[in-house]
Amino acid sequence: MSLASIAQAWSATARPSCESPVGTAARAARRLLAAAVITTLLGACATRPDAGPGAASLLHDGLFAAPAEPVDVGKVFAISPPMREFADAARAAARGTTDLRHALLQALTARDQLQLDYDDGRTRNAAEAFDRRAGNCLSLVLMTSAFAKYLDLPLRYQSVQVRPLYSRAPDLTLASGHINVVLSSRPRSLPRDLVRVDEWTVDFVPPDELRGVRVQPLAERTVVAMYMNNRAAETLAAGQPDQAYAWAREAVRQDPDYLPGVNTLAVIYLRAGHLAEAEAALRHVLARAPEDEAALANLAGALHRAGRVIEAAAVATQLKRIQPHPPFHFLDLGRQALEAGQTAQARELIARELLRQPYQHEAHYWAAVVDATLGDSDAAAKHLQLARDYSGNPEQQGRYKAKLAALRAAGTN
Repeated sequence: MSLASIAQAWSATARPSCESPVGTAARAARRLLAAAVITTLLGACATRPDAGPGAASLLHDGLFAAPAEPVDVGKVFAISPPMREFADAARAAARGTTDLRHALLQALTARDQLQLDYDDGRTRNAAEAFDRRAGNCLSLVLMTSAFAKYLDLPLRYQSVQVRPLYSRAPDLTLASGHINVVLSSRPRSLPRDLVRVDEWTVDFVPPDELRGVRVQPLAERTVVAMYMNNRAAETLAAGQPDQAYAWAREAVRQDPDYLPGVNTLAVIYLRAGHLAEAEAALRHVLARAPEDEAALANLAGALHRAGRVIEAAAVATQLKRIQPHPPFHFLDLGRQALEAGQTAQARELIARELLRQPYQHEAHYWAAVVDATLGDSDAAAKHLQLARDYSGNPEQQGRYKAKLAALRAAGTN
């Protein structure tokens, strides 16, 4: 899960988002969902450790100015007064025989109460997600966890092991993964020394679509680092390197073992022209994950910019063995073919990109452009509809909706 700077090679940082393995989470208006399962209780999340010397040595505060927005870890799970009122109402509704978790989730999903919408435009902390009634899957996890903590409900976090979904910002490529939260009942003793708990997985993705997908437990410090890392990626994409460094610094401090956070730090150094610091951070990642595609691509770019062309070529060759084609490879070739007037070839190349990224809204948009150029308005409308549905950003959805309406209007004239 990663963010990346595109120059010669793309550079990347992890960015958990909320993508379904089969695409339902990419629909235009996604709603909060909950699923009940029975399983054994996993261990509690670990508490925050101090950054180890290896991670601490990668931080260079003197290279950046103070951020405009201070980074406050305490705000990640902070519960606002309106959230307390909301949780207290759920607690009151649960008096008697109703499960408190059920009452909370009923309140979260009821149309006349919260019903959070999916929005990947910005990662929000718990209070921000509640206030805006929208967020990505990490925002949902933070908000649900804040309520669970306030209501004294057991919880645990898990990363859902799905293929990353890539997206782009100016000079950046981002790869999104998926995370959710599980609310547990109190453990119950069973015969033969077994312990079972009733668990509810809170997610935007319907439970049927996650069946059979592997999950990995996450410590709370890692979840906090993911939030900090997301904000670093988002502020870097917005052209705020000092703010991005502040977020990435805290990601590394919260969980030194969360390598995507270190990779994000390297991208920030690279964008700011601090090549030696970028290289050190990337080699730190590769010492622990030698085949990390984002770190290899970033290192090749850093070495190339430093004039170390032979070393850069060796790293690029290593990356090529692991990742023959970078994200958006066929889409970019297709756009070049379209500009050259080779429309049929463009259609074929973009179709290859869609085989790799069937839920990528940008690829569907360009497929629509090609189809419209070829005079196939029905196919163009289908791809524009998919571009709109697979975009998690309401503003972007609005642009695709307008283009789709214009296409349909032209077809009726």
